[in-house]
Amino acid sequence: GGTEALKDVLTMLPADCQGIVIVQHMPGAFTHAFADRLNGLCQINVREAKDGDRIRPGLALIAPGGLQMEVVRSGAEYSVRVFDGPPVNRHKPSVDVLFDSVARFCGSNSIGVILTGMGGDGAAGMKRMHEAGSHTVAQDEATCVVFGMPRVAIEAGGVDVILPIDRIAGHVVHRFAKV
Repeated sequence: GGTEALKDVLTMLPADCQGIVIVQHMPGAFTHAFADRLNGLCQINVREAKDGDRIRPGLALIAPGGLQMEVVRSGAEYSVRVFDGPPVNRHKPSVDVLFDSVARFCGSNSIGVILTGMGGDGAAGMKRMHEAGSHTVAQDEATCVVFGMPRVAIEAGGVDVILPIDRIAGHVVHRFAKV
């Protein structure tokens, strides 16, 4: 989703929120500064992901621009793999790469959220998350700057709930309590 939409959601999450992994379509020169900015605004810790970072409560990991990121599982622990793979849907990082890995390794132990953005990156991965038992959420058209990514995910049949931006964080916290 857009940088402001992401800020709106993350700043409403409590410090003990479950671990979060994020793909933001942004060049590599900007993701570190973006993560630092969000870290100063949020109750949770936000930082640019490094290969092998463990996903843990109170931490949001943002995929570095120019690299792909996926979730991997070892026993009961989840971490991220950051790597220099090819662009997917013309993006690097790609939401589909991240969501596909979440579908594979997390299934019903995860929640997927897609926010405002151009194009269809993330729609196929969100559908796979949905099919794997993940709860999936899309930002509604009225609060999107660009309704492309959520619209394509909804049309693909991978979205459980459509919400305005100001209700997404509360919904996610409530659903995490059930996961």
